Amino acid sequence: MIFIDKPYVSDFLKETSKKHNLPIVDTPAAREFGAGENTISEADAIEHLRENPDTRIYTTSENAIGWIAENLAFTSLPEKIEVFKNKAKFRELMRPMLPDFYFQEVPFNELDMLDINTIPLPFVIKPNVGFFSLGVHKVNSSTDWDAVKATIKAEVNERDETYPDEVLNTNSFIIEEIIEGEEFAFDAYFDENGSAIILSIYHHIFSSADDVGDRMYCTSAEIIRENLNDFSNWLGEIGNLVDMRNFPVHVEVRRTEKDIVPIEVNPLRFGGWCTTADLAAAAYGFNPYVYYLENKHPNWDEILSTRAGKTYSMVILDNVTGHKNAEIASFNYDALLKRLEKPLELRKLDHKGYPIFGFLFMETSAENAKELDWMLKTDFREYIKI
Repeated sequence: MIFIDKPYVSDFLKETSKKHNLPIVDTPAAREFGAGENTISEADAIEHLRENPDTRIYTTSENAIGWIAENLAFTSLPEKIEVFKNKAKFRELMRPMLPDFYFQEVPFNELDMLDINTIPLPFVIKPNVGFFSLGVHKVNSSTDWDAVKATIKAEVNERDETYPDEVLNTNSFIIEEIIEGEEFAFDAYFDENGSAIILSIYHHIFSSADDVGDRMYCTSAEIIRENLNDFSNWLGEIGNLVDMRNFPVHVEVRRTEKDIVPIEVNPLRFGGWCTTADLAAAAYGFNPYVYYLENKHPNWDEILSTRAGKTYSMVILDNVTGHKNAEIASFNYDALLKRLEKPLELRKLDHKGYPIFGFLFMETSAENAKELDWMLKTDFREYIKI
């Protein structure tokens, strides 16, 4: 069964629910998003899970975690969610695999007392429970600390209620050593035997060494072939540490010369805002939601045999224009699309309600790779009206 919640639900997921008879739990959020007739009441969902504890659940948003914690405490789900959502607990879990990795949890109200000279530099600081690169900051030297600390305080004071505490909680922060290497994100699930089944792999590309944003994620036959076996085996090791079964995850890692180092593992979902799974369906011709909920395994050799020379990208149209959201009257989406080789889907958002203009899926040929570099670095100023 599927839980849908704010901030976004794609038409593709709602159509998947209807076409494959995968019921959506009839919560107030589901009714707000127009879940349709293929629903199951909250009471019936609870009773079904009580009688069938191995039922597979998918959530579109971590906003649904609060409902699960409140109504499904009799299952193992809240405990498994907490292991992954709480970054400090997850780092403790990972100690057997990464014994030398440095991290430290710091309460927000103790940031002023932190002795920066005792922490290996450079480091990253971020909310212990977080999402979407919100509140993530890199500290390169001790002279950066006062400015970063002031920014964190301002962000906490200005934080609205877009995301509940189960998704973004700024009461405590985690400090981690900088992880060198290329960053990847992938969607996967643990099957009934605890085996890790990979459904997509994305290379998270950055514009510079100091970039910590989420602008672009790319997938291709080459990216998947180079990482599939290693990521499957690595995720299987994590599953063994917490006995994961019938459980979907969205994972972010960095590959070093000798290790795969996790950034975070997001429970009970794939990429947020129905992004990575929907793009995987467009790129590779199978439905990741159905594959997880119906226990199917992709035949990657067959799938990738017809995808040579193509890169599929998910682009977050973030506001890096230098203007505040309130100052921007409109964004010229049509002009942006005309510049691209093959846009697949555009999802417009109200930039005054969210800090981004929308999401874009695109296909790029190997001969036009310069398009990816432009998209990664553009500030979008030519597309806005003040």
